[in-house]
Amino acid sequence: MSVDEILLDAEDRMEKAIEVLKKNLSGIRTGRANPGLVDSLRVDVYGSPTPIKQVASVGAPEPTQIVIRPYDQSVIKEIEKAVVAADLGFNPQSDGRVVRINIPPLSTDVRKKMVSRIKELAEDAKISVRNVRRDANKAAEAAAKDKLISEDQRDDIKDQVQELTKKFEEQASGSAKTREQDVMED
Repeated sequence: MSVDEILLDAEDRMEKAIEVLKKNLSGIRTGRANPGLVDSLRVDVYGSPTPIKQVASVGAPEPTQIVIRPYDQSVIKEIEKAVVAADLGFNPQSDGRVVRINIPPLSTDVRKKMVSRIKELAEDAKISVRNVRRDANKAAEAAAKDKLISEDQRDDIKDQVQELTKKFEEQASGSAKTREQDVMED
């Protein structure tokens, strides 16, 4: 691998680790309604589990309510079943046209558990970033050993990979900190 290939691969994989973290963080509940809370739901429609976004539009018209409008009214019961089966602590209510989910306020204990979960997710992302660093450093070592790059280039790669690692770890910490503040505010 060339110098640029090693660095591009490392940066790309680190970005993906941060994207996964952000996706996971969006599914963590705050005191406010957020369509991301039900994004991961799969509705058993037409004989197969289908992502909810393919069978309905999801919105949060109020801070304490999520509204799911199915494109086909016949799947409303399946949507309700999927919300209940997901065990998110929500009680969906349907009027035959839309499913409304009222978001109950969070207790302090639940908020603390969510903050600890956020910290776990952030640490997992940082570990992924560090694993990418390790792989990039190994690739640089192998390229230097095979005389594809010089030892100076290898050292430069390691320095640049370390800078990338630091940058993406800070992004993970920042995303987690922002989400923690969202969870802890009333």
